[in-house]
Order: sequence, then structure tokens, then C-alpha cells
Amino acid sequence: MLIGHRKQWDFLKRKFEQNQLSHAYLFAGESQLGKNTFAKEFVKLINCLALRSFSEGGLADKEQACQKCQNCRMIERGNFPDLLTVKSDENEIKINRIREAQNFLSYKSYYGSFKAVIVDDAEKMNQEAQSCFLKTLEEPKGKTIIILISSRSETFLPTITSRCQTVKFFRSQDIILNPDKIEKENKLLKEALKVIGSGLAGKFQYVKSLDLESQGLKEILTTLIKYFRCLLFFKIGAELQKEQKYFIETPADLKNYSTLKIKKIINLMEDLDQQTSSTNASPKLALEILLMEI
Repeated sequence: MLIGHRKQWDFLKRKFEQNQLSHAYLFAGESQLGKNTFAKEFVKLINCLALRSFSEGGLADKEQACQKCQNCRMIERGNFPDLLTVKSDENEIKINRIREAQNFLSYKSYYGSFKAVIVDDAEKMNQEAQSCFLKTLEEPKGKTIIILISSRSETFLPTITSRCQTVKFFRSQDIILNPDKIEKENKLLKEALKVIGSGLAGKFQYVKSLDLESQGLKEILTTLIKYFRCLLFFKIGAELQKEQKYFIETPADLKNYSTLKIKKIINLMEDLDQQTSSTNASPKLALEILLMEI
């Protein structure tokens, strides 16, 4: 369920209804605004099986994707065949990653829907990668959507930005919170933090008790990443946004962690999230590794 960025969402939803989507978008704005989540929800919208019958006459009261159809579930799990997410190798996106994306887009859709490529931290594309990617932007094929996500869009070649439709994201003080989502996240978080403070036996028992097929490791990691980011902001004295304030209220035995320790934990969780989403790595083993490190 998407929360916030209503104007941006309504704009793209309207373009989808009118069959006027651009082949390439640049989601620009400072980091930590939820641009990646927004992009994924947008890909769900244009591929949602429940909405497909509405697309010609307008989505009417259908504000977002159903979250329940096969396509929505696969996109959420990170194994939708028509979506490729490009991430950096260390601190750079090299030309081989862009060639993988080009090869991906050269094939027809598996499900007769839009093929989509999301390039996260797109400003990390080196000059060679940007030049290579330019050909794809100049010669789009079929029903394809390319989304560049960047907090430093000024670093792109002018020819890149000129071929993308820019959607700007801003910090919002008026984000409407979803009470059900908050309650679910807090419950999950309290359980996880309790386990983090327990011994080895408690941690192994917790992992053993989870049905990660239904609950999903990604859900746990997403919640913990959000918590530790809020904890980091709190530690360095940064002002928390409205959508973050409720999260830091959860008590934890982590208040003595250094900012360096918190950053390392966040990096580990992000790495595990990427590995389990893109490989056949065991979710339970990944969670055990995480709990041993925290």
C-alpha cells in the first residue's frame, strides 16, 4: 500500500488511464523519500491483473494495484519476470549492468504486460554506462517502462535527462499514515527487537517458528531497515518526518549502539535483501546471519 506523494501518483495513474505513458521516467529527489517503493507500486499498477479490464475506460475508484493477483505478489516478492531492478556494483553502475537491462528489454513480456526496468541510484552510472543506456532511451521497444531513480539527477548527461520525463519528489509534512500498516509493522518490530535482545537459543527458535513463505523475509527486513534508519536519524539529531515519528517510539535495547554500528547493520540488511531477492539464497539462513550480527 502506497502512502504519500499523492500528486505524483495521480499524475502517473492518469497517464496510464489515458494510455499516454512515457517510455522513460526520472524519479528525482533527495534520498529517503520512498522513490523506490513508489516505483515498485507503479509497476504493480500497470501490470495488475485485476486492473487490466479497467485500463481502457479509466480505473474509476481503483486507486492502486490490488496487491493480491499473481503479478502483484510476484512484484512484491521480487521475482516478477517482467521487472528488472538494476543496482550498483559497490559504488558504480557499470556498462555490463546496462547491457543486461538492454538484453532484458529485447525480449517480449512473459505476461503480455509492461516490461519494466528500475535503475536504483541511477546517478552511479559511469559515463560509459550512460552512453550505452542512451541508445535504449532513443529507441524504445514495445510496451516498456524505464524508471531512473536518483537523488543527484544533475550528474546525468543532458541527453539522458532530455529523453526522460522527470517526476520530482519532495519531503511531505502531510503524509497520511495508514493505521493498519503501522500496527502491523509495530507488532512485527516488537517481536524482532525482543528476539535481538535474546540469546542464541531464542534467536534460532524465532527463525524456526517463522513461515517465511507466507510472512516473507522481505517484510521483516523492510521493517527493520526502516526502524534502524529512524534510530540513526534520532542518534545524529536529525529531525524525523511525520511518517517516521511513530516508529522510533518502540522501546529497544539498542540505544547504546554507535552510529557506525547502526550503519553497518543497515548495509547488511540491504545486502541480504538484495541477495535473497535475486538468488536462491535461503531466507531462514539469511535471517540467522542477520540476528547473529546485530
